[in-house]
Amino acid sequence: MATIEDVTSTGAQASRPRTRMRGGLVTIGVVVALLAAMGLTVLGLGAADNAVANYDASSWLWSTTRSEMARVNGLTARVDTRTEVPGARRHQMQVAQTDRLLILRDLNTGQVSSLDLATLQITATTPTTPGLGVSVALHEDSAFVVDAVQGIVRQLDPRALTPVGEPVRYPPGITGGAFDGAGRLWIAVPGEGTVSAVTAAELPATPGAAPPAGLSPKRVETYDVAEPSHELVVSTLDDGVAVLDRTSASLVTVQGGRTQRAKLTMTAPGSLPPRTSGPQVPVTVAGTRKVHVVRDGGEVRQFTVPGAGDRLTPAVAWAGRFYVADENTGAVFSFDANGQLVDTIKGSGRPGPMELEVRENRLFINPPNSSTAQVVDDKNQVRDVNKYANDVLGGDPPPAPPPPPPPKKPKVGKPGAPRAVTAAAGDASARVSWQAAAANGAEITKYVVEGAGQRHEVGANQRALEITGLTNGETYTFEVHAVNAKGDGPARKSNPVTPTAEVPDPPASVTAQARPDGTVLVKWPAANGQGNTVARYAVTATSAGATAPAGESRKTELVIPAGQLEYGTQYAFTVVSVTDKGAGSKASPVSNTVVPFAAPAAPTELRAATVADQPGTVSVQWAPSVDNGRPVTKYLVDVGGKTSEVTDTQTTVGGLGNGQNVTVKVKAVNEAGPGAEASTTARTVAVPRVTVTGSSADATSVTVSFTVDAGGGRATCSATTGGQTASGNCSSLRVTGLTPGTAYTVTVTATNAAGKGTATRAQGTDPLYGIATCNNGPSGDQRTYCDADVAGRNGNEIFSVPQQVNGKQVGWASPGTRLRAYCRVQGENIDAWIYNNNKQSTWWVQVEYSGRNYIPWAWLNLEGGDNINLLPTC
Repeated sequence: MATIEDVTSTGAQASRPRTRMRGGLVTIGVVVALLAAMGLTVLGLGAADNAVANYDASSWLWSTTRSEMARVNGLTARVDTRTEVPGARRHQMQVAQTDRLLILRDLNTGQVSSLDLATLQITATTPTTPGLGVSVALHEDSAFVVDAVQGIVRQLDPRALTPVGEPVRYPPGITGGAFDGAGRLWIAVPGEGTVSAVTAAELPATPGAAPPAGLSPKRVETYDVAEPSHELVVSTLDDGVAVLDRTSASLVTVQGGRTQRAKLTMTAPGSLPPRTSGPQVPVTVAGTRKVHVVRDGGEVRQFTVPGAGDRLTPAVAWAGRFYVADENTGAVFSFDANGQLVDTIKGSGRPGPMELEVRENRLFINPPNSSTAQVVDDKNQVRDVNKYANDVLGGDPPPAPPPPPPPKKPKVGKPGAPRAVTAAAGDASARVSWQAAAANGAEITKYVVEGAGQRHEVGANQRALEITGLTNGETYTFEVHAVNAKGDGPARKSNPVTPTAEVPDPPASVTAQARPDGTVLVKWPAANGQGNTVARYAVTATSAGATAPAGESRKTELVIPAGQLEYGTQYAFTVVSVTDKGAGSKASPVSNTVVPFAAPAAPTELRAATVADQPGTVSVQWAPSVDNGRPVTKYLVDVGGKTSEVTDTQTTVGGLGNGQNVTVKVKAVNEAGPGAEASTTARTVAVPRVTVTGSSADATSVTVSFTVDAGGGRATCSATTGGQTASGNCSSLRVTGLTPGTAYTVTVTATNAAGKGTATRAQGTDPLYGIATCNNGPSGDQRTYCDADVAGRNGNEIFSVPQQVNGKQVGWASPGTRLRAYCRVQGENIDAWIYNNNKQSTWWVQVEYSGRNYIPWAWLNLEGGDNINLLPTC
């Protein structure tokens, strides 16, 4: 069975019909570009519910980090189904959708898949050339794949992704390729300055079956909208098509078979949205942050978008307002019909791509790198959508990467002179080509070619021009200069050329090969000089909507240096042979399409950190590498000599030493091999280090203050002495339950995943004192009871034993005497009666009085609360 690849890789260039057909109204759209990949795993609703939910004002949105498509119901602003794309993170995807089908094209692999939304099953897949340059379009049961580089438009049966009839062929380098509301597919041809419509053939009854003979898609109408080689952008209208001529700063609308041109006041290249709703067409000029509004063939107003930078998406007209997203901030600005700012939608709230699409009577705002999206209804009411909501299969959003540093504001000036301006003579013609001029801070809007009494303006991406109407035998020189918002740059002259009828043949065929070192090898057989010597060959590269010289060679091959062509973009090549007399041939047939590629760029935002709760371990995280034209298949991670391969953008590496400083290196790998590495340093958890900074004590506790270097981990701390332990914060701990007046050594221990660190501190407890207490009574002998020691018993008597034995009394302490207490012992019960608040106890306290002797606790009030339990037993 033939594939898309089979039917779009070759074919001769078709001539251009210049008819104008009256009748139907024409519109144009652009396939929505989303980030995604293939290999779908479907999660969510059953088939019956899916069909209902998809019809109910829904749209599929892509989530880059989660690698999944989420179907958002526009009425509820909720995700009702997710379609997982395993192993396809950060792949770019083109998406076309109807209520019934979803067609996906993975730009990284080129694979096209058709998903039946009623069953959520993939019904077919087919390959295309990877990269930018091929797009898919879908309308009801009509599907097309558009090879903009080759100029081939092929209809597919969306049910089986098989070709339908013969393709429609255009010159290489077309743009556009989307349906209008009437089912016409619109294609713009910058090289001709035209836009044309293609209608689909009727599908066979059986999916994948061949259609009846002669049944193929047809080009039905063509309109002149610009001078040849102008740069064109297209957008659909409710009734017709709008074509922005970026070279002449004008907008052409085609409605009812009639064209209208509006001259614009913009000074930098503009852009259009994929679809314009309503009678006003917004043209966004990102370089000046202005939106120019066109209606009825004229510019009716312009307004300025707040902020700085040039990362604005094209303004989208919806429900009487204009919505513009700023990819520098993630915000979306809403303007009324008069250009007044009426609302600012937070959007993603961080830098990154933003996608705005009007579908199912809703505006869907999708930042693919974010967990949130927004839905705007026809009353301009905004509702947030959690694409990762846990009530649908999925999970919490990944952490947001840190925002990039703000870009430096470039110096802006007039452009430089074009490089390598070269002319080759033809038969009464000359072909002029040149390399790009330096933009000098303001995007180039066009190039001007002058000579032979002619003046031509060509698009900034159309750097080759065929000049006709010359006289054979006469010598001509041409000048080329660039134009940007600051004005005209300096001109550069070409070599002189003399047109002649004696022109060589072009090479009969051309082949191209993209090589892993980033170069592209273009080869061709030697051309017939028709009696003259072919001295050199000029090679031109064609991509979607653009042509530019790729280089010259005196051999039959050219190696285009790495980086000259954009990685990941499709290119095809033509070759012109030039004789030693300066006569050039027509262009050769177009080559095969190639996608330049090289090893990936170094990962960015590389961060390595200590894993606090694991010994010998670091965590590594980075932003994805620029893939440079081929998907990144894995990352090589080297941490302190330990290597691993991962497919994610984060990993954890263990088995390292404690407290080890390590160098972390990460590089991406694609088809071309390993790319440049990014590096940083990290340190594993080290054993904690404790430094005691001070200590203090009271009679029964010691407090130590200290600092802890946790070694990058999470430390727990304790202090131990005298059989007692205290745990808590790692700055100060108090160990209680100690003996008063005792010397202690306190050990402080800090523990983390790597082990334990200790430090010691000598600190004694304060001695405990008591006050000998005997207070005279109110009457009689009571009034002098405590005044002095007397024969017999009275208060504050001190004994050598814990008993009131006359022979053992060693003295008497007058009331108020402060005695140092050592310990406690059980002895004779003593009642102090009214002389010490009726205190009665069998405890005696050993005190410092003529050595160590005993006083009844009943007569000694301990300082600090009179707590006998603070004293150890003797």
